[in-house]
Amino acid sequence: MPKPIQTYGEFWPFYLREHSLPVTRRFHFVGTSLGLATGVAAVVTGRGALVPAALVAAYGFAWFSHFFIERNKPASFKYPLWSFISDFRMAGLMAVGQLDAHMERAFANGAQGTGANSLTPAQQAQPQASAQQAR
Repeated sequence: MPKPIQTYGEFWPFYLREHSLPVTRRFHFVGTSLGLATGVAAVVTGRGALVPAALVAAYGFAWFSHFFIERNKPASFKYPLWSFISDFRMAGLMAVGQLDAHMERAFANGAQGTGANSLTPAQQAQPQASAQQAR
């Protein structure tokens, strides 16, 4: 059994490896964006009933992608606060186009995600390179 993660500095690369597939990250981005928009709407309109909808939107998209696409357990089950923070950090980096460098560092030294479908950035690039060579 792996030892528990002790610091956020250790958690961030682990979190990224658990989101190795671009489609998983896109589902998270959509869920985080919808959850944030719904949460803001709840505050602005004073409709507290929207808060559960915000949580369902955010976590529904994320958990679907973990269970059915990446095929791993969401990190939020074991590290809820760090996962919450990292959802927004990842979405922000995606929005400004700076996530790729973080993904490369997370997979340095042969590190792997735990999902049955997890791929490193290099493995994801191989089919694209093969397709370009075939042309």
